Amino acid sequence: MWRKFLRSKLHTVRVTAKNLEYEGSLTLDPRFMIAAGLEPFESIWVYNLENGERFETYVIKGEWGSKEVCLNGAAARKGEVGDRLIVVSYHWLRPEEIERASVRLVYVDNDNNILQEKDLPVKE
Repeated sequence: MWRKFLRSKLHTVRVTAKNLEYEGSLTLDPRFMIAAGLEPFESIWVYNLENGERFETYVIKGEWGSKEVCLNGAAARKGEVGDRLIVVSYHWLRPEEIERASVRLVYVDNDNNILQEKDLPVKE
């Protein structure tokens, strides 16, 4: 039996731009991607703390050091510049993998500076 667990979380990144005329996705500064262990085109869930919107999309690699968080395509309708987002990825684990699995948490300040990165075990 497979079980779904949180794999990584970017906590409270702020939207820096919107681009409705794009194919879709969320553009992220690669520093955020590396910190959270996200790959280009990986599936993610986005939770908007300002309006309650929740949607699934994928990651597009932005410009290094830009602190960019850009809502693209239809996702541009899900938030505004300045909104705080939680960006998460999940993974499926078999029972024997749960003991060794961990969650990567990345905390960000109001200016999209990474404050803290930590790993927590899935099962304590």
